Order: sequence, then structure tokens, then C-alpha cells
Amino acid sequence: LQKILILLHVTACVVVGKTLMVLFPNAMKRYILKLGEKSRMNENPKFSYENWGPTFFSFKYLLFVLKVKWKRLEDEAYEGQPAPNTPVVTFHGEARHLFDFMRDNRPLILNFGSCT
Repeated sequence: LQKILILLHVTACVVVGKTLMVLFPNAMKRYILKLGEKSRMNENPKFSYENWGPTFFSFKYLLFVLKVKWKRLEDEAYEGQPAPNTPVVTFHGEARHLFDFMRDNRPLILNFGSCT
């Protein structure tokens, strides 16, 4: 049910966004550039709006957003509930899942840190 609701929401947003891009291209360009400022996407002079702006609200955009939102459903953790089997990347760049590292009934300890 959650996936269907996400599909409907994202599809509606893409349809509205694409329609607004056709009807009001300059206003949408300003809006998308503001989004780029928030994410610092437009700080790279070699990465202009023409490279990424038109991809907003495309079919590929729809598929990407759906994939990310559906994946996040699997990553939610709730107190008192089993931990999600979240995807992780090893030091060697290999994609694995958290439960791949469990052994017998030993506790699995995750240590997060920063080198900066």
C-alpha cells in the first residue's frame, strides 16, 4: 500500500512539474536553479543548468525518485522492531547487506566514525 501511495504521489508531482515546465519555462528554470543552490549543485561552473535542469520531471527522473523512495521504505527502523537489512558497502567497494555480517547468535556491532 505504501508503494502505491508513493507511486501516485511521485507521478502526480512529475505530471504537475512537467506541465509547469511547458507552461512557464522561465519560472520553472528559476525554481529549479533555487533547488540547485540548496544542494550546491550549481557551484560547479562545468555543470550548467542545461546539463541537469531539463532532466527534472522526465520519465528517468520519475523512475529514479521512485527507486529512492521505495528503497527508503526498507531502511526505516522502529523501536522494539527488528532492524532493517540495510544495504552497505565494504571498504573494498562491494555491495552487501547488513545481515550478511551476522554470525550465529552473536550481537552485531556497528561503529560509525569520521576521519576528519
